[in-house]
Amino acid sequence: MTDFRDRERAEEAHFALEEETAFRILARRNRLLGEWAAGLMKLTPEETDSYRKAVVQADFEEAGDEDVVRKVLGDLTAAQIDVSEADIRAKLSEMAVEARRQLLGGV
Repeated sequence: MTDFRDRERAEEAHFALEEETAFRILARRNRLLGEWAAGLMKLTPEETDSYRKAVVQADFEEAGDEDVVRKVLGDLTAAQIDVSEADIRAKLSEMAVEARRQLLGGV
């Protein structure tokens, strides 16, 4: 019976670790996307730091990526940067790969 409980605890711990890692990858991805968008808008280093945080925060508005895409697209459009939703989604995918590489060391 103890072996079963130990195994159950180990599986729960593994699941929690996977969930935490996925969250960290998404947060890093959004931060990288914010940095990319800030570069397009030619923000100062201080503004870039603030903007990266705002993009990460935007992801808490609703499930999925729509809130992040909507924020970045709206901000870039307001800054008169010619970028499409497809461009942002492509960059989001690229940044997901980079975030995973940074956090997991290329695994």
